[in-house]
Amino acid sequence: MREVAWHLPRMLAGLGPLGPRGPEDGPPALVIPGFLATDRTTMDLRRALARVGWRSHPWLLGLNLGAKADTLDLLGNRLSELEDDRRVLLVGWSLGGMFARQLAHRFPGKVRAVVTLGSPFSGDLKTNTNVCEYYERIAGHDVYEPPFPHIMDKPPVPTLALWSRRDGIVAPSAARGRDHERDKAVEIDTYHTGFAVHRPVLSQVVNEIRIFLSEAEGRPPALQPIMVAGSLSRR
Repeated sequence: MREVAWHLPRMLAGLGPLGPRGPEDGPPALVIPGFLATDRTTMDLRRALARVGWRSHPWLLGLNLGAKADTLDLLGNRLSELEDDRRVLLVGWSLGGMFARQLAHRFPGKVRAVVTLGSPFSGDLKTNTNVCEYYERIAGHDVYEPPFPHIMDKPPVPTLALWSRRDGIVAPSAARGRDHERDKAVEIDTYHTGFAVHRPVLSQVVNEIRIFLSEAEGRPPALQPIMVAGSLSRR
């Protein structure tokens, strides 16, 4: 509760138009909010991506009340709406990162990479967060029995896990994952909500995404992810 109260002013800064942010020709990124969060909560995260050249998009599915039978179908529709000749970067905060991983399993040809922010994708799903009981009550299902097939393996796309030992909601080991469950893991010094709303942390998140994509795609780190002739180039 202290964490939420501390970040409340940043969450209120999410008021405003929910449309895409960033240059119209910027590479596409889809940001998926966490449990009991909305696109308002991730507004600052999308703004941070937009400032360095991404065309960042909200998920437009309202309040995240947990996995539903049509969640991946609706997110797949969002991917199709954003699709051009470029694959989409998926950035998921907490439960949103779990959805991003499953989405990448289902539509790997449409996904450029997956970035999870404090997402409990590794280990025992019953004990790797301190909100499991609340999740099951609100979502209406056991965490091991979501209403769509759940694949625990690493998605078949580049996967970056950002985690914090000070998270407070998700166990650090669950958000860090094991070597075979993600391609890279980077520690960020923040509380759980800070991944989405704390501006100094958002700068770190955006920078780690830049570095990771440069490594994964075998190119020099770019200042901004600007697309030139269908490929990334340093501005």
